[in-house]
Amino acid sequence: MQRPDSQRFDSQHLTAHRSETVSAARLPTACFSLNGRSSPGLMPRVLELFAKRDLVPSAFVARTQGADGDELSIDVQMEGMDRDLADYVARCMRQIVGVEVVLVSEKRFGVTA
Repeated sequence: MQRPDSQRFDSQHLTAHRSETVSAARLPTACFSLNGRSSPGLMPRVLELFAKRDLVPSAFVARTQGADGDELSIDVQMEGMDRDLADYVARCMRQIVGVEVVLVSEKRFGVTA
């Protein structure tokens, strides 16, 4: 007899879950790198582009640079983002006041059985 609050995992469920995991692992990770003037509003403006799409970046690193710390470098990685959306988000980043350069690339990881 099964408890009412427990879940039963059968072979079909495990196979379906494994195939979902494998297909998710094959999705590309979009990598954004941008440089701009150091200002308190730059980081939230960049994050807003992901938040309004209900996305949480898998990595977000920001650091000041330059002799006076007047430059800001931000690197963002977003797992599972397709190329078209990544290109669109990069174009939006380029429209943010204070952003000077935006580079976008993607990386993929191989999946072994």
